[in-house]
Amino acid sequence: MTTMKQCYFSQNNIKHVDYKDVDILKKFLNPHGRMLSRKKTGLSAHFQRKLSIAVKQARFIGLLPFVSR
Repeated sequence: MTTMKQCYFSQNNIKHVDYKDVDILKKFLNPHGRMLSRKKTGLSAHFQRKLSIAVKQARFIGLLPFVSR
């Protein structure tokens, strides 16, 4: 039996994933700058979609790198 991780955003009562909050977005990126899967992050499908949109917006504006290292 595997234990399910709790969704970070639901746990901390965060309703909106903001693209300007780079510190939170970096938690869900690997060292190469790629987004981590839902299996590894434990996010719900709803927040995983919102996270991907926020990361893409932050990359486009220049707050996050497309590729690092």
